[in-house]
Amino acid sequence: MDIANIPFGTTDWSQIEPTEHPGQTGSALWRTQQFGAIRVRIVEYTPGYLADHWCSKGHVLFCLEGELHTELDDGRQFILKPGMSYQVADNAEAHRSSTPVGARLFIVD
Repeated sequence: MDIANIPFGTTDWSQIEPTEHPGQTGSALWRTQQFGAIRVRIVEYTPGYLADHWCSKGHVLFCLEGELHTELDDGRQFILKPGMSYQVADNAEAHRSSTPVGARLFIVD
């Protein structure tokens, strides 16, 4: 990631209107800020959420609340709890998210 040409700024995430993104089950609410080529989000997944696609986008993801289950296309599975993170490069390993209890995440991609 190359962070360039972004002046210092602050974000009050409570002032960012969420957009809803339905999953195969449940939904995700995204609060998104775009800084050049870098997208920064607070994402809240409802309990029972299951992504409707396999994602190949790179992310740095930090779990703020709840529990996020991540499955890789090779069958490996990981569970993130508050205070845990993962990182994956673009086109490295396709992944899919779900959560039985809901989750709140901070994501940079």
